[in-house]
Amino acid sequence: MNKKISISMALTIAIIAMTVTFSITMILARQMFDATIPSVKEKESMYSKIAELDKYVRANYYGDIQDATLNDMMAYGYVLGIGDKNASYYTAKQYAELVEVQNGNIMGIGVDVVKDSSGYARITKVYDSSPASELGLQVGGFITAINGGEVKGLTAANVTAQLQGEAGTEVTVTYMAPDGTTADHTINRSRYTIPSVEYQMLGESYGYIKIYRFDGTTQSTFSKAVEDLQNQGAKALVFDLRDNAGGQMDVAVNCIDQLVPEADIVFAEDKNGEQTLLGSSDESHVDLPMVVLVNSGTASTAELFAASLRQLSGAQLVGTTTAGKGTIQAEPYRMSDGSAVVITTAKMLTSDKTSFDGIGLTVDVEVAAKADGSDTTLVSVEEDTQVQKALGVAQTMNGGTTTDDTSSSAASGDASASQSTSEGGEAVSEGADSAAPASESTDGE
Repeated sequence: MNKKISISMALTIAIIAMTVTFSITMILARQMFDATIPSVKEKESMYSKIAELDKYVRANYYGDIQDATLNDMMAYGYVLGIGDKNASYYTAKQYAELVEVQNGNIMGIGVDVVKDSSGYARITKVYDSSPASELGLQVGGFITAINGGEVKGLTAANVTAQLQGEAGTEVTVTYMAPDGTTADHTINRSRYTIPSVEYQMLGESYGYIKIYRFDGTTQSTFSKAVEDLQNQGAKALVFDLRDNAGGQMDVAVNCIDQLVPEADIVFAEDKNGEQTLLGSSDESHVDLPMVVLVNSGTASTAELFAASLRQLSGAQLVGTTTAGKGTIQAEPYRMSDGSAVVITTAKMLTSDKTSFDGIGLTVDVEVAAKADGSDTTLVSVEEDTQVQKALGVAQTMNGGTTTDDTSSSAASGDASASQSTSEGGEAVSEGADSAAPASESTDGE
């Protein structure tokens, strides 16, 4: 009898437990359902509108619809519609090109161009081991036509887009050399390397490092540059980040880490105000005066680099106020068809937990590119007024004396690192993404 009661009691308890569990589950499920319904209704309304529009257009449109193009344009529209000024959508082709750029490679002829007053595409950079270099195209020469069509009506971005293409394909350019001679050249596009860092010793005492962007090739070259210049006896370092639009967060942080003492470097602040440490430095650092050249084209992780050196190593900023792009974009999310999307996920905070977003970094010593506002695209570092001012500041920080004319301190160093863009003109590098801004994936834009 006692055994039967025990079994009955156990069954009763089990039934009660199941009933309670079921009731709780139903309550939670109902709450989740109630919270989900508005979202489902919103999505249903959005999809219904697209379906209604598509049905009408397909029934009445006179022309032919290219579904692949239509899908890409709809995706562009979606990204544009979320109101994120730093978000980007990449078609499958554009994303493949972006990956090549981030890896330091691109397929084209190997030049940077700027549209000047002549209307032609003036060459401002010829990359080593590129088709243009092997053909003998020169800085200061002009591309006047591409595949028979004049470039006068094109933007610099249009010119760059026409010069790029798949490896092995041909493009015919009409080239006018600096001496005025003109010839047509049919060039096979091929892959070439785009350096993200160039450096040299100016005079006998000052190291100059130009950082074009922070990508997969930057860290190793940057480390070598800093080490080489110190071994050559550099008394100070000048970092040129003018027109550096940023790049990968981890790369920028690692470069900063090499220079500054132990400290927190960068934080991410999400939309709820929660802050997360993204990168820090160890105790090893470079104990030299530092100057950072910046301008309105210095953005994102390049601004982080400049701010970090000023806050943590006492660097002086020279040039003009920076862009003020202090947000963090996620790594590109690659979709099933090969396209990709990048969206903003957080605000970037510097070591002291301040933000430069929408404000930019003010400089310690302000100096315009050229006092007369003339073009600086082909100016060497020995003639560059901003570089010379930076050298003067570095000399002062090192305990020396200087005047506004510091060109003598530069002496006749190596050939200058040519600039890929100009404050006074419209310039585009073949290595730049002409369709959309490169992802900052700042912790990866």
